Amino acid sequence: MPIITDPLRGRVRPTPSHSDEEIVRALGGPRDWTVLTGAGLSTDSGIPDYRGPAAPPRRPMTVQTFLSGPAQRSRYWARSWLGWSHMDMARPNAGHRALARLQPHGIITQNVDGLHEDAGSDPVIDLHGRLNRVICLQCGELYDRDLVQAHLTRLNPDFLTDLEVDPADIETAPDGDVDLEATAGFRVWDCPACGGLLKPDVVYFGESVPAVRTQGAVDLVDSASGLLVMGTSLAVMSGLRFVKHARKHGKPVVIVTDGPTRGDEYADYRSVTRVGDFLAAWERALLGGTATVPGGVVSGGVPTAAV
Repeated sequence: MPIITDPLRGRVRPTPSHSDEEIVRALGGPRDWTVLTGAGLSTDSGIPDYRGPAAPPRRPMTVQTFLSGPAQRSRYWARSWLGWSHMDMARPNAGHRALARLQPHGIITQNVDGLHEDAGSDPVIDLHGRLNRVICLQCGELYDRDLVQAHLTRLNPDFLTDLEVDPADIETAPDGDVDLEATAGFRVWDCPACGGLLKPDVVYFGESVPAVRTQGAVDLVDSASGLLVMGTSLAVMSGLRFVKHARKHGKPVVIVTDGPTRGDEYADYRSVTRVGDFLAAWERALLGGTATVPGGVVSGGVPTAAV
């Protein structure tokens, strides 16, 4: 399995371009901004990230490996079966809830956990898909992940008993599977409609984001006054492209994350504050200032329902 190469090699944590107070004043009302989010927004929900300061080297399965044969598909589904309960129990954290209250122009998320929608944000474009859906690669039928989990459990009644480690001691990866090598003999469930191969409805490493989804995200950037990037290193082009697009079209770019990113040179404003703390500061500023958020100006800027 490949280790993710580090596109941030040689980059260092930047110096903030302005104080958070200055950046918040520049942001003004949230309705003007499309927000691009990454794994750093979900770490407080217990979901690890790929490239945070404490993240170990990851070995994600590429789509090429997944499709290479039955053994690799068994390997993926065994690891995913063990990790699903952890992902399924994740709940929106303070950052997700703050964004839902702020109601920006729209959210483009690179995360596959669905926590923005769970928090009540709308519209949200799940750029890399959703882990709670499973798709048939042959007929395109979609299945709920819990249904697939139930069938995998039925097909593998003795798998947990045969493990030589306690599942609770196995680390869950950012995409919901676990780091486990002993997966031989795990039985997979095929599409009941056509017998085709089932795959999580997410964009694997080595796959491209569907063109229609990418265009929807571009439209969200184009129809906003600026782009706010939160909790992502922009290490993959699927997210970085929107920063470059916004800059090319003269829209301001604000980046908030506590490490280096591939987009730092495109940022008009750069904060290294953790995203949850920054969002809390933005809400406080709206409470005490004159910026307007959806629902009218109440208590100096935030509608009563959002406080």
